[in-house]
Amino acid sequence: MTRTILHLDLDAFFCAVEEGLNPRLRGQAFAVGGQPNARGVVSSCSYPARKFGVHSAMPMSQAVRICPGLIVIPPHFREYSAASHKVMALLGETTPLLEQISIDEAFMDVTPQPGEALARRLQSIINTELKLPCSFGVATNMLVAKIANNVGKDRANKDTTPNAITVVPPGEEAAFLAPLAIRELWGVGPKTAERLRGIGIKTIGDLARRSESDLVYMFGKSGGELAQRARGIDNRPVEPEHDAKSISRETTFTRDVTDLEYLRRTIRQLAEGVGWRTRKAGLRGNTVKVKIRWADFTTLTRQLALPQATDDDEEIEKVAQSLFRAAWKPGQAVRLVGVGISGFDDADQQLGLWQDEASEEKRKLQTTIDDLRSRFGEGIVKRGSDLHKRKNR
Repeated sequence: MTRTILHLDLDAFFCAVEEGLNPRLRGQAFAVGGQPNARGVVSSCSYPARKFGVHSAMPMSQAVRICPGLIVIPPHFREYSAASHKVMALLGETTPLLEQISIDEAFMDVTPQPGEALARRLQSIINTELKLPCSFGVATNMLVAKIANNVGKDRANKDTTPNAITVVPPGEEAAFLAPLAIRELWGVGPKTAERLRGIGIKTIGDLARRSESDLVYMFGKSGGELAQRARGIDNRPVEPEHDAKSISRETTFTRDVTDLEYLRRTIRQLAEGVGWRTRKAGLRGNTVKVKIRWADFTTLTRQLALPQATDDDEEIEKVAQSLFRAAWKPGQAVRLVGVGISGFDDADQQLGLWQDEASEEKRKLQTTIDDLRSRFGEGIVKRGSDLHKRKNR
């Protein structure tokens, strides 16, 4: 049976949620992100702002220069998460074969339902009941559905939110892809695209006309994958769940930091956030990692494998602090610091860490704190020492 795959993309999602919170933003040039005087970057921007050249990941200081009168909105992640959950719940009622790939994107396998009719029905519900614009790509596989959605949004009226639906009928995958620029294809980054253009391959159709053996000779195993994709072939299933490979938190300072105590306190807070998220996922990790970016933008990572997997804040912090101190020199300015954990085991299989009475009491306290964070936000619980030091800064 021919598969029917839908790709959903919530258009300018953060901005759409902000317009729901404040309808006066509709039709305005605004961007969600950090402040321009604090090294902020654009997380999302409205379509009126995009007409001026503003785009995601652009420094906010640059965005306000090229778009006079740009309104800068601080992000409200709790509201974005709640809106995303409502959309994904709706999609999940339609099919159990739902793969969410980000807060605003998902694939659905709706075989054997009619793809275009279903996309229009879902789009109407999301537009009217959830007040969110969205676009769909419809095809026989994930690769073509995703590219179709990108193309449909690009071809839509640039003055308004796309709200597009783009359908590639069965059997027309290769023909649809053929005229598109080579960079539209999954797996073709800037360097690969440059190599391909160097041998006369500018479109996906150019790539499809090359033999698979030639591409394997030039690119190794990935050459075979490129050949298949260029012909619109993608047999991957929609997978309802993805196992987390890592959990991490990081922060970029508004000013470069040389104060060791401040850096240590930041690492502790990041470690607490990582531990909380790890426990929420029911996981324990055996590798702790720190990420450091110096003032000159040089970035390094250091990691250490543990003898036993953990989800404990203090254990994660202890290793992270040690890794940081080994890399940092007194007085060295830090622009960014991050903490992460990976190498996961199922938490239920690692109960030995909490079998003694003291550990059990600690676990109960941690569970109470986690519950407060889940109900009222991650920042609801703070150490008394941190509050004292912040007051005295």
